[in-house]
Amino acid sequence: MAYDAVVLLGFGGPERPEDVMPFLQNVTRGRGVPPERLAEVAEHYQHFGGVSPINQQHRDLLAAIRADFAANGLDLPVYWGNRNWHPMLADTVTQMRDDGVTRALAFVTSAYGGYSSCRQYQEDIAAARAAVGPDAPVIEKLRQFWDHPGFVEPHADAVRSALDQLDPARRDTTRLVFTAHSVPVSMAANAGPHGGRYEAQLRETARLVAAAAAPDLPYDLVWQSRSGPPQVPWLEPDVNDHLAALAEAGTTSVVVSPIGFVSDHLEVVWDLDTEARQTAKQLGLDFVRAGTPGTDPRFVAMVRELVAERIDPDGARLRRRLGELPLWDTCPAVCCVPARRP
Repeated sequence: MAYDAVVLLGFGGPERPEDVMPFLQNVTRGRGVPPERLAEVAEHYQHFGGVSPINQQHRDLLAAIRADFAANGLDLPVYWGNRNWHPMLADTVTQMRDDGVTRALAFVTSAYGGYSSCRQYQEDIAAARAAVGPDAPVIEKLRQFWDHPGFVEPHADAVRSALDQLDPARRDTTRLVFTAHSVPVSMAANAGPHGGRYEAQLRETARLVAAAAAPDLPYDLVWQSRSGPPQVPWLEPDVNDHLAALAEAGTTSVVVSPIGFVSDHLEVVWDLDTEARQTAKQLGLDFVRAGTPGTDPRFVAMVRELVAERIDPDGARLRRRLGELPLWDTCPAVCCVPARRP
């Protein structure tokens, strides 16, 4: 099938102090998040001047993808639109229409299945196209990439680099701690056509990264950045609680690897670099946070490979996989449907 553009679809973030609260209201609309929690998160942004690093990271990724496409003869323009802040996706789709784009592929900056990590982006695309009107380009989301080498290998290298910063004499009491964004338990249960997909994919990514980076070390998958109402059960344990349990059990050193994320945005630099690091200090744990793929050339090349899978009629031949979980090019209609979320 012919495509004439690619759109980088991101989460978005505020770039001025006055953007922070409107941005957070966009993110949490309809989720019942208490006002006091919004105020708490807004304060996190103010520690960074009211600016999230995520938009600049998307600009850097956009430039890297365009350069990689050009260097490898992939003649497709690459646009950028966000779910929650400017440039908003509907504005980007309008520009694509005005430029004559009729059919595009969307690369979403989330590797995993689930409602908020996959299905909601599908809804965002549909809403943006509806806002633009009947002449809006068709936009098809590229597949999830939780086990793609272009995602796994940069995470593994970052873990190796982080381990090099720890005392090798404490190797026997060192542990890897992989983190991802917590979600409501009911949402996790409904992820994927048969349920549990978000957790299953993350556990597979953790296994792959650990096996590549430090097969001799124990590891855990834990959760961070909970934002919902307190009466709703979310995935646990929280990373801070887990660090306390590790310290009590005799762990001396941890590498925390945020495999749930593709770049070092605010939920990494605040929730991990600030809060979790402070928790570790109070517990007497040596703490190093591993990096994320960002604009690693392997991650950038992965975007091109995912596009090539869809353009090439024999795209399955191009797939390079490490894991064992089922894979599809497009999400099934029954996957993570809104009616099944809390």
